[in-house]
Amino acid sequence: MALRIMRWTTGILGLGLLAVLAPAADAQQRADEQGDARRDLRNGNVRSLREIEARVLPTKRGMQYLGPEYDPTAMAYRLKFIRDGRVVFVDVDARTGQILGESR
Repeated sequence: MALRIMRWTTGILGLGLLAVLAPAADAQQRADEQGDARRDLRNGNVRSLREIEARVLPTKRGMQYLGPEYDPTAMAYRLKFIRDGRVVFVDVDARTGQILGESR
């Protein structure tokens, strides 16, 4: 019985630790993405996020914009939208501003 309680307590503590570490890791990933995007913008390799959004958002009427992610390897933005409870991702070439595709 004591062993079961100890395993249960260890499991709960492990889940609590994950709940604390996961947001920290996510925040670090976003900070890295922002740094990569700033570097690529400074170097003249990509367009600004504001310019990308100005081109894409008007084409997504009726959708709520949730925000961007930047992939420095692909030099692409993934803009996230939602409509009627369905999430839609729009991939955009950060160099040209052209929409590469949509996924649902």
